[in-house]
Amino acid sequence: MTLPLVANISLLFAEVPYEQRFARAAAAGFDAVETWWPWPTATPPPGGEDFLVDALESAGLRLAGLNLFGGDLGAGVRGIASDPGRREEFDANLDAVVAIARRTGCPVFNTLYGQRRPDLPEAGQDATAVANLALAARRLGEVGGTALVEALGRGLNGAYPVETAADAARVVETVRDAGGEAVGFLFDTFHLTTSGDDLLAAVDAHVELISHVQIADAPGRGEPGTGTVDVPAVVDRLWDKGYRGAVAAEYTPTVPTEESLGWLDGVAHLQPLHP
Repeated sequence: MTLPLVANISLLFAEVPYEQRFARAAAAGFDAVETWWPWPTATPPPGGEDFLVDALESAGLRLAGLNLFGGDLGAGVRGIASDPGRREEFDANLDAVVAIARRTGCPVFNTLYGQRRPDLPEAGQDATAVANLALAARRLGEVGGTALVEALGRGLNGAYPVETAADAARVVETVRDAGGEAVGFLFDTFHLTTSGDDLLAAVDAHVELISHVQIADAPGRGEPGTGTVDVPAVVDRLWDKGYRGAVAAEYTPTVPTEESLGWLDGVAHLQPLHP
């Protein structure tokens, strides 16, 4: 048996425009993709939802993961869940995400926590984040989905307070206590390594909370083999500890994407690409 392999088309196949990456992923042998929120606003433009669904269907792909709107990522924003001033925007985005979930069967949804606002008390921001995450978990759970909490690499993402596996686990448990059962930990090898976590120890400690995995090397966020992360060992440990969810290739290729996929040959328990 193997873990399902997913291509993140926000980073992979960036040699071509976004709308062409679905077909490129399918041609490379993937049968599922994930994506960051594809639009610069919290709600899709007219026809946006249909574009996403049609692109998936035309390429014969499943949608295996989707980010909620995270703000202007290019400008350094890393989520809006903790910002009390963006509650209406969060709600409108969640409506759109639930609609996409109904049409695609997408199982997991990354809900970036958000950076600290220096003008507001931290306790209020945390309360907002927990309330929003619990709402997302309840609504996505109704359509078979799970909201994800991701730790982001220390020093690379501004005043983002969820940096380590332990940080993310605490948020997940707090959200569950608040009534959001369908929430889990997004285990990202690049971010956790950047924050100083021991990846194997983090698997051992938190595997029961892990609902999705993303693979990239560190430093640099390139394909496995370009940094120090022992990806085969991480996948082995996930398998041995009972993880059976998807593993996404979410890295910035240092060579053309198709040429960057050779690392898969050395990883047991990971679904091979089909010809």
